[in-house]
Amino acid sequence: MNFWKSFRIWSSRARSPIELISGQLIVAEPKGSPHTTAVELTAEASRAAFGPGWVVRGQDPVALDDESEPEPDVVVAPGTHRDSRDAHPSHPALLVEVSESTLAFDRRYKGSVAASAGVADYWIVNLVDEVLEIHRRPTPDPSAEFGWRYLDVEVFRTAGRVSPLARPDVTIAVADFLP
Repeated sequence: MNFWKSFRIWSSRARSPIELISGQLIVAEPKGSPHTTAVELTAEASRAAFGPGWVVRGQDPVALDDESEPEPDVVVAPGTHRDSRDAHPSHPALLVEVSESTLAFDRRYKGSVAASAGVADYWIVNLVDEVLEIHRRPTPDPSAEFGWRYLDVEVFRTAGRVSPLARPDVTIAVADFLP
């Protein structure tokens, strides 16, 4: 059994959510009711938008590189659940973080890790400002935390509608993500 699998078993018994981000183990903060509600709403809206042939996972690992296995609040990847039997998805079409107390961390650290892995669509459901932030066009940037950042960041208010890059034919109401 590899170290990471052993560690996951240990951490699940210890009841401490842990993520591997750029070689560092990060303890996740407890989730409140608005966060949990937003995660479920986001997963539901993503399943409806992407449909068959896409897997929507909630708060499960995604293998971005050899040093990062974050557990985004929602990840959408092509394929079926059985495709992840032997390995976590490694080429997600969409990563979504629901942020309240972790907003700065999700922008700076998780966004940089996602950009460095080439994730084209990184979204933050910003519960502080009640908006959806869409981060696109990963680009190298030596000043960014892990050497990458997103060139384009758009903010959408509750009345807005958005389309994932992997499904430009579909629009989702921003209000569908917010509690």
